[in-house]
Amino acid sequence: MQVVIIGSGVAGVTFAEKYRALDADAEITLVTRENDGYYSRPLLSRGFSKDTIEETIVLKPFSALRENRIEVISGAEITAIHRIPRRVEVAGACQEKSLKYDKLIIAQGSAAFVPPPLQPYRELFFCLNSLADLKALRKFRHGILSQNRRPDWAIIGGGLIGCEVASDLAISGDSVTLYHAMNRLMERQLAEEDSLSLFENLNHAGVDVLLNQSVHSLADENDKVCVLTEAAAEFDAVIVACGFKPRTGLAEQAGLAVGRGIKVDDCLRTEDEHIYALGDVAELPNGRLYAYIMPIRHQANWLAAHLAGQEHGSWTPPVFSTKAKVHGFEAAHPYHL
Repeated sequence: MQVVIIGSGVAGVTFAEKYRALDADAEITLVTRENDGYYSRPLLSRGFSKDTIEETIVLKPFSALRENRIEVISGAEITAIHRIPRRVEVAGACQEKSLKYDKLIIAQGSAAFVPPPLQPYRELFFCLNSLADLKALRKFRHGILSQNRRPDWAIIGGGLIGCEVASDLAISGDSVTLYHAMNRLMERQLAEEDSLSLFENLNHAGVDVLLNQSVHSLADENDKVCVLTEAAAEFDAVIVACGFKPRTGLAEQAGLAVGRGIKVDDCLRTEDEHIYALGDVAELPNGRLYAYIMPIRHQANWLAAHLAGQEHGSWTPPVFSTKAKVHGFEAAHPYHL
């Protein structure tokens, strides 16, 4: 069987390795935009307090997957899915080619969500959604440090990623101002008591937390970036951390049903019996997206066993929990998932 996987995150790589273990004869091809290997995306937000992060974040080089007879086409992307006949178009990696598939696994994950008011200013801010993003941020930060001064950052978004990044930059000695549109931090995940505790934690670390702040635009001001709310403030750089948006465009172009994510049934199958979706790009019949490592890994292992004929019935999410990687912070109550 010819299996093509789109994406080299935890969903795509876990599926590929599990399926190879269950089917020694399958032709498995993984297509990814990445060039650095399979890395831990959750560790991106700890990318400033760890000097060796660019090396230690990589869990496995692509060469290790190839040694396991998983073909990896890196630095490339699928530009089109042709459901009849079953093939995908690949561009990049100094080549353009077409790949046939018996089963197609869409595991593209999510892109950084940029609120519409900020989209016209894309060249004025950073996001943190990939190792390439982290490298760009670290390079910028090193340039400021080489001038014998500490960077002054604005972070827009007081959700999970925004709070983690603010904490890590502050612990690293930088000046950080955190803008959040709501009246408390991480309101989707935390009880009110824990939001207050998180606020106090960040304040103690030196983060200036500004709640109820609607950032309506940015401006370039003499090598500074001006954040405009009801007032204005200048910073060395701005990071937009307003959540993530599942990459559904390719599936939508192929005529597959999408909502918040790519719609799948309880077996992670799209409306096309030959195409499946995994990870935070997959929207289950209950409308949920499972954007955490444990359920994503569980999905990938289950689907590999299902396609190998060893799992029947439907995928059931495991019991799992999560927590913010904020230095010195522990929530007293369970997170809302």
